[in-house]
Amino acid sequence: QEELGGALTHATKSGVANIVCEDEVACLAQVRYLMSFLPANNLEDAPYFEPDDDPMRDCDALLGLIPDAPNKPYDMKKVIADIVDDAEFFEINALWAMNIVCGYARIGGMVVGIVGNQPQVLAGCLDIDASEKAARFVRTCDAFNIPLVTFVDVPGFLPGTEQEYGGIIRHGAKLLYAYCEATVPRIQIITRKGYGGAYVVMNSKSIGADLAYAWPSAEIAVMGAQGAVNIIFRKEIAEAGDKGVERTAELIDEYTERFANPYNAAERGYVDDVIEPRETRRVLVRALEMLRTKKEQLPQRKHGNVPL
Repeated sequence: QEELGGALTHATKSGVANIVCEDEVACLAQVRYLMSFLPANNLEDAPYFEPDDDPMRDCDALLGLIPDAPNKPYDMKKVIADIVDDAEFFEINALWAMNIVCGYARIGGMVVGIVGNQPQVLAGCLDIDASEKAARFVRTCDAFNIPLVTFVDVPGFLPGTEQEYGGIIRHGAKLLYAYCEATVPRIQIITRKGYGGAYVVMNSKSIGADLAYAWPSAEIAVMGAQGAVNIIFRKEIAEAGDKGVERTAELIDEYTERFANPYNAAERGYVDDVIEPRETRRVLVRALEMLRTKKEQLPQRKHGNVPL
């Protein structure tokens, strides 16, 4: 029975169960906690609580959290916990599509919906399940007038025939559609990798984010430096012969310094500012306060044509 349709099956495999609790008492407590983040309807603001946590404090725990090696993982939940009020993060679908993190929190007393790539699982790649999970959450936040904060560290969409045959393009478009249709305040924080189409899908300025910030560790490009160098300089590397490995390393460093950094993106308007990680909390508080009165009306129509 458990394998066919039990709680863990639906929490880890199908994504039908958003939260799994030990018993009825714990379940009711979780429901109450969830309701503390939601307004009565879409015309009301989410419940505001005066924070005990200083809205302007530094996030010192973020210093040194991002590894120097671009392929070394870190825990995005630690990033989120240090930024939100009292490190309280109510995660939704925590056991399904774990390569993306979704949940509710407060920043400066204001309720926000948080979406973030998780580098510890599949390097944070977007796959079919992650795209559906995040799209559902984004649309829920938009339905209840809850601002969205997106933390980006995404190397791309997960490759492979299983994903292609399963329709990763169609499912990835659901997340793209969800962000594009959302009229709530939308803020993007790029912590490290922002590569290709997956970066665009993750609430980029290109699809209407109100504000986009990047840490100095951010790499915003079509693809990773090594992949780009192998394509662009293939002939030069081949001609280097025995020194091909050494020349490749030099070219990767040059490409990273010239292209894969947040400053080029900021010059072109894809990023509003490059901020230090420790400043992230107060930057978000100010951004949310500025966007609190945002009003955006979609064109009158029967309904949108979401790529189901």
